Amino acid sequence: MSAAVAAAAAAAAAAMSGYHNSSPRQHTEELPLTPQRACVAPPLSRYESQKRRDWNTFGQYLRNHRPPLTLSRCSGAHVLEFLRYLDQFGKTKVHAETCAYFGNSHPPGPCACPLRQAWGSLDALVGRLRAAFEENGGLPEMNPFGTRAVRLYLREVRDAQARARGIAYEKKKRKKPQPHDVMTTMVMGSSDVNCSGYGGGFLPQHLLDDSNGTASGVSYLSSQCGFN
Repeated sequence: MSAAVAAAAAAAAAAMSGYHNSSPRQHTEELPLTPQRACVAPPLSRYESQKRRDWNTFGQYLRNHRPPLTLSRCSGAHVLEFLRYLDQFGKTKVHAETCAYFGNSHPPGPCACPLRQAWGSLDALVGRLRAAFEENGGLPEMNPFGTRAVRLYLREVRDAQARARGIAYEKKKRKKPQPHDVMTTMVMGSSDVNCSGYGGGFLPQHLLDDSNGTASGVSYLSSQCGFN
């Protein structure tokens, strides 16, 4: 009986010795792993999503080109081919000069004139592809979407569609600020001027109401801010 007890004690001692001599890595592997929080990328904006789709479409066009083209060999001429290729998917009616509705922005009936890509859509597309080209490693000076030929083509499309559809594409002219408006904005809206009195930059009402309010305001501001 004593021999059995001694053998059991020896086995228990050997087991404890093996546990203490095992590496910490083995004990770590036996412990349950703490679940890690997965990093979720923020969703792309509408502009970024559209830019990615446009870039993939242009890449597919280059691969289907005969002969196939690489991005490094792409030129402004290939960009023009791509823009003309997209016309078959356009939804904008562009009247021919022989059409009775030429120059009519609201034609009363249908006609056989072809559908084209609208100038605004092409202009926005070129802008997105121009940005995507440089984001994907292209050099700005080698950007085929910024060539003069592409800019001239977009201008011709804009002018032709304006005549055919009777719609003028004109840039809005900025209103030139008047001297009194500039002075009021500088004094009352600027946060960079740190003046004492009258709310730190507001002019007294009698200076603004004066017939020569602008000049008086400038003199007052200069004296208060120490510009003189």
